[in-house]
Amino acid sequence: MDKSQSYSVYIVHCADGTYYTGISNNVPARIHVHNLGKGAKYTKTRRPVQLVYQELIGDRSAASKKEWEIKHYTRAQKIKLFHLKS
Repeated sequence: MDKSQSYSVYIVHCADGTYYTGISNNVPARIHVHNLGKGAKYTKTRRPVQLVYQELIGDRSAASKKEWEIKHYTRAQKIKLFHLKS
């Protein structure tokens, strides 16, 4: 699979203490866009954001499924997820 077509799921910590989960095939660029206020509507007013978790998934469909799963985690489950990865 072409690396540019590999998708990751990521979690950012927002300035207000909340977490945002998304997918991208270029996470560093996506974080930059979030911090410019041009990313997701959710992060626009919660800048700056800081990457706390990233997992390479593969194709867009699989990444979207993992994103949906993580978005249904409790806050504690999300924190445990990225603490296990570090």
